[in-house]
Amino acid sequence: MLNTPKGTVPFRSILIFGGAGFIGSNWAERLLLTTDAKIHIFDNLSRPGVDHNLAALRRLAGSSTRLKVTTGDIRDSEQVRNAVHTAAEIYHFAAQVAVTTSVRNPRLDFEVNVGGTLNILEAARTCGHHPLILFTSTNKVYGKIESPSKAKSRKRISKTSCVSEAQPLDFFSPYGCSKGAADQYVRDYARMFGLPTVVFRMSCIAGPHQFGNEDQGWVAHFLYSALRDSAIFIYGDGGQVRDVLCVDDLLRAFEGVRANRGVTAGEVYNVGGGPENAVSLMELIENIQQLTGRLLRYQFRPPRPGDQAIYVSDYSKLRSHVGWRPTVNVRDTLERIQNWWQTHRDSLEPTLPATGIPPQLFEEIPEVAS
Repeated sequence: MLNTPKGTVPFRSILIFGGAGFIGSNWAERLLLTTDAKIHIFDNLSRPGVDHNLAALRRLAGSSTRLKVTTGDIRDSEQVRNAVHTAAEIYHFAAQVAVTTSVRNPRLDFEVNVGGTLNILEAARTCGHHPLILFTSTNKVYGKIESPSKAKSRKRISKTSCVSEAQPLDFFSPYGCSKGAADQYVRDYARMFGLPTVVFRMSCIAGPHQFGNEDQGWVAHFLYSALRDSAIFIYGDGGQVRDVLCVDDLLRAFEGVRANRGVTAGEVYNVGGGPENAVSLMELIENIQQLTGRLLRYQFRPPRPGDQAIYVSDYSKLRSHVGWRPTVNVRDTLERIQNWWQTHRDSLEPTLPATGIPPQLFEEIPEVAS
């Protein structure tokens, strides 16, 4: 544990909205293990599997009073105000996270991602002590980002093709609109009201505690499907490229932003694995087959509206400000997810839906390379 220096605040009071989810539970676990912070998790517990994450955190905290849990909804401004009242640091991960859901129900998407974020910002503005706020946004705020050529291999990704914070916003989907609007609210509350806010526009985050499905958490979804002998849909030709960032490296970025808040307050950062961790869908399937020794069956379907053909983060601004860069490669990230699955598979299995793809539609896949 880290010792608190004499003459300072006796503990860190940390509030995590969406704290039972993938990123939130990893962050809470890190804080419980490495700091003396008091941690308040605020989550509506609506996502399948998060009760498993919450139970693990409660076991880790044991009989201490360091962990508090509130079952609440960020759309409820009074609940949010009560939670923010004593927080010195706020990490806002609560969101509607799927493009497909945003298309089916744009109003829900707006109310959660924009209305909920505004509730948090207003509570922080009026609480009287200017808490640090870190908000996780998304690369979807940049829209489709048309690329001059299709890159089926990460070897074709050059540094100049990576996306920096200078890329114009072009939301394209309801999800992009809601996260983009929230992103801009968070940024502007730093400029207008002096709140120390930070925005992370994240690429593909993957790691333990992730309950991946077709709409969100695709790296885990592909891996779990191989381990369960389930099939998947691939929307497009599989040449889509993303930069994968292990959640452990993301937590290091959180720590770097907090430690350097004099520089990072009011800033927006693109955060991802960068060109060294860029991989196409088909390359990831090859990696999974080699790691697990199992074939992953798939069927191609037409591309979905709003999908980015290529997105790779330029994280040089964050590296310049806090000295951060990714340290975990794609293969090691897959291994960490697989190890977590093997330890927790009995409790995870009910949370993972079957694909329901008829066997006759499966693509033939070559044998796993030895």
